[in-house]
Amino acid sequence: MTPSAMPFLRDLEVAADHAEIAESRFRQEAAQRIAALEAERAFAFRRLNVMRTVTEAVAGAPGEDEAVAAALDAVREKLGWAADSEPHVEVLAHFAPVPQAIHRSLAAPDDPPEPSPQDALVEFERWYADERRGPFWTLFEQRMPETPLVDF
Repeated sequence: MTPSAMPFLRDLEVAADHAEIAESRFRQEAAQRIAALEAERAFAFRRLNVMRTVTEAVAGAPGEDEAVAAALDAVREKLGWAADSEPHVEVLAHFAPVPQAIHRSLAAPDDPPEPSPQDALVEFERWYADERRGPFWTLFEQRMPETPLVDF
């Protein structure tokens, strides 16, 4: 019997193969989890930054209509939407309850509005995800065009 044919060596080889497969699976799962956490973090900061801008726009307006208009303009600007299109108008129309709730919350801080700004935002995000099959916050991703490398 050759040494490589010994049963205990085959068992060790099988164990080594299983360990390699387990490590590979773990690395894939870890990479997927890291990617999910990275997206969650990015969306959380986008949400915070956009809502901070929206709240500032609402706070600077004298009335609810002006507050909503200012907030929607701020969102347009953040998204780089220079001109309205049918999809843009639809998205902004569904977003309008968010600045309305913020305005009502700022106008009467002791009497919380229904829906709350948080609830209005959650409802908007839910609508957007259902209609567009993805998170609203992906619209804020800055894609950089590839530029050719020029060697002088």
